[in-house]
Amino acid sequence: MASQRKRRLSTTVALTLACVLVCAVAFAGAVFVLMPGTRDRSTPVVASGSPTPTRAKSSAPSPKPTLPDSTEEPLPGVDTPATPPPATPVANTGTYECPGYSGIQVPVAMLMNDTFSWGDDPPYKVGNGNGDINWRSDPYKKPSWYMWLHSLRWLGAGIEAGQRGDRKVLAHTMAIIHDWVQDNPYSWKGDVGAWEATMHRTNVLLCARQAVLTGMHVRTLPAQYAWLDKALIDHAQFMIVNFSGMSNHGTDESIALFGVGCTLKRPELKTLAVNRLTEAITTAIDTQGSTNEQSVGYAMFNYLLWGRATTALQRCGSNPGPVISQRRAALSEWLALATKSTGYLQQVGDAVAQKPTGAAGTPLDYVASLGKRGTKPSKRIAVYDAGYIFGRTGWGETRPFAQESTYSIRYGVARTLHGHDDHMSITYSSHGRDVLIDPGHSGYQLDKWQAWSKSAAAHNVMTIPSADMASVETQLVQASITPTAESYSLADSPAPGVTRKRDVLVLKDPDLIITLDRGQSVGPQRYETLWHLAPDQKVTVQSPTTAIAAKPGDKSKTYLLQIPYKQQPPKDGITVVQGQQDPVQGWYYPDIFHRESAPVVKFGRNGTSATILSAIVPANSTETVTYKTRTVGTMLFVDLTVGARKTTIRVLPDGRLTRIS
Repeated sequence: MASQRKRRLSTTVALTLACVLVCAVAFAGAVFVLMPGTRDRSTPVVASGSPTPTRAKSSAPSPKPTLPDSTEEPLPGVDTPATPPPATPVANTGTYECPGYSGIQVPVAMLMNDTFSWGDDPPYKVGNGNGDINWRSDPYKKPSWYMWLHSLRWLGAGIEAGQRGDRKVLAHTMAIIHDWVQDNPYSWKGDVGAWEATMHRTNVLLCARQAVLTGMHVRTLPAQYAWLDKALIDHAQFMIVNFSGMSNHGTDESIALFGVGCTLKRPELKTLAVNRLTEAITTAIDTQGSTNEQSVGYAMFNYLLWGRATTALQRCGSNPGPVISQRRAALSEWLALATKSTGYLQQVGDAVAQKPTGAAGTPLDYVASLGKRGTKPSKRIAVYDAGYIFGRTGWGETRPFAQESTYSIRYGVARTLHGHDDHMSITYSSHGRDVLIDPGHSGYQLDKWQAWSKSAAAHNVMTIPSADMASVETQLVQASITPTAESYSLADSPAPGVTRKRDVLVLKDPDLIITLDRGQSVGPQRYETLWHLAPDQKVTVQSPTTAIAAKPGDKSKTYLLQIPYKQQPPKDGITVVQGQQDPVQGWYYPDIFHRESAPVVKFGRNGTSATILSAIVPANSTETVTYKTRTVGTMLFVDLTVGARKTTIRVLPDGRLTRIS
């Protein structure tokens, strides 16, 4: 092997690592493993016995070098399994099942040529064709590409071929794995990509071990592969000492650690893993079903992850206890409420466009089947303490499931983990399509696109682009739910000397949303209420108070109204931005590999204060939307007409919005 010849070059990953050791504290908790305050600070359990780690280990976990605003784990909807774990307990077989490779496999022909491929980048030859790999390869300067190379999950097709008895493919695949072990001796924590990949690689080693036994028709590991068990112990020890804490990454580590204990008959490893899982579940999923990820996509991932944890424990004779199933049941309903009428999950936080994965007999199965099977959620509106509001006009009782209107609103604690600066933001689907969208998930590359996609400017909020906005806590001041209207009041201070308030009114029949944004500052500022629309929408600005968005030839359209209230909209009060690169604005990510230009409608003001009353009104293409305002004392009344349907909204002096008729 060429371990002595290979030098640890200053790759993008290494350079980033050196930088973030200084600046990571500026954004504690930005990554799924970044929360040093939640790490296990107890004395680590050493994976004792034979084989032993190759070096002496620290007696306490070390702070992990991290990449701010990045992460290296399975992408919801991209790298996660599509099949939920069994709903009923599995038999105790005393084994740990290979969890698979989550779609990162490369074809056997490429593998045999030492060629790696991930995402939409061209395949790249990382070795010499004999399994001698340059593990410092980083041709595209992408942390994710580099981490998945070190995960070894791209070897899945070779492992499966070897398990079926193809000795040639098995030998080459095992040569690559052995090369990684030799070229990356314990401890590999100096290489953030290798570090991030540890739990994934552990599972690959376990799968490879099973393939050797099955493919060679033996019951004990042949002597030529003794290094494999030693590598597994090293990986177990690494996860013991460098535990990622109560996040989905830590949960994945605990499952992999349990797998090593089960496979190598090491009860102390199983016990530690079970203890960590028992502690983590109450942090990962709260009693209402919200996860600590601040992402709907990662909430779906957690639902599947904890199901896999339950199955792994049961299969190897450990009792998962009742809490995991209780929290997963709550999360199932949470995810159902977070599913849009279009059948897709809300793209809130780091989330790609994905449909929920159904689980028989659960609310998830109900929404995944568009109401055809499963259990209908017990409510249509939910306000969660973790900072989420999910609502809908119904579950398909009086109109088709896809014709219901659905929305989300964010508030709560400041951004962390996989969250965005999306407080007060609204997403909305109606008339069988997305009306107000979230920008989606731009991936883990530290660039201007990620900075934008996580920022307030990428969401449906009032922004203050002239101020230094920061991640802050947003209060839900009040919430009121009636059969045909829901109202919410939110408040925060997103920048020094600046306060922001938003009142939201969501109507049913006619389906529409009214918002009142108010900004106040000690000095002059620029205020902009942003409305992000789907990429297929073309916007026409008709006046300083009216814009209409529609997909050419579609049967529906959206009116975006800036209704005069306390301040008269200026002549340029409505502007539209799309596909702008400097500064970045007007884009949408259906997944981390694709970016589409999408229109953003801006309602703007300048001054020390701003009052922007907006109406987002979806309508049929043949319908006309009009409004009139009238003042009664200190109250404003807005009479809205959508086709033949009429409604009246009252605006109280404190900003509270109420439906009158």
